[in-house]
Amino acid sequence: MILKKKFNEMTNEELFSEYKITGDLNIKNELVLRYVYIVKNVAIQMRGVYSEFTQVDDIVNEGVLALMSSIDKFDMDKNVKFESYISKRIRGIVIDIARKNDWVPRSVRKAAKDIDKATNSLFVELGRMPTDEEIAKYLNIPVEKYYDDLGKTNLMNVLSFEMLLEEAGNGRHNNQIINPNMETMPEYHLDNLELEREIKLGLESLREREKLVVSLHYVHDLNMKEIAAVLGVSEPRISQIHSNALRKLRLFLQE
Repeated sequence: MILKKKFNEMTNEELFSEYKITGDLNIKNELVLRYVYIVKNVAIQMRGVYSEFTQVDDIVNEGVLALMSSIDKFDMDKNVKFESYISKRIRGIVIDIARKNDWVPRSVRKAAKDIDKATNSLFVELGRMPTDEEIAKYLNIPVEKYYDDLGKTNLMNVLSFEMLLEEAGNGRHNNQIINPNMETMPEYHLDNLELEREIKLGLESLREREKLVVSLHYVHDLNMKEIAAVLGVSEPRISQIHSNALRKLRLFLQE
């Protein structure tokens, strides 16, 4: 009880300093409890990347182990917040797990490549993001076939977007950069302003329903089932819209 009272009166930075000096496991356990929410948040935000081959709890368990290790390795003298440091570690773990699970068939990769190529060509020609109907027409396939192909590339699109943000954003807690109210974001005053501007422009290029799905998922933290209930459509359709939005954002950023 005395230890708990003492910990409650200490900031995270003070606890880190004390742990680096003493190596007290009670302090380490307190730090784990204070930061485990980050592990859970990242695991939930990235569930679209790994939902086909593992569970949220498995990612959280891996993340807690990484959190415990990170507390020991974290260098307080570097000008990096621990929150950013551990977020990068957890995101890296998820991406590594996805890479190791070779879950994308060759036919799906080809479909994704064809859709990307069509979208890029039409974007240059039209000066805006093309509609689904325009992409299907360009590919010379029915819209239903286009939606079917798009559905198969859902997971690939989500992972590709996460990997792009991981590389371009230098490992920041990237779900936060989709917040449309950019001026309120802690990252706004850091070095990645150009990336944030480009993402904001990319969001503006999306169709209204795509922007709404992205906002509900990343800003309001609703899952696909909850978004489907809000919009009154099927969950697979929401997954398609979400995947399509991330694909367009990725292509926009790459351009």
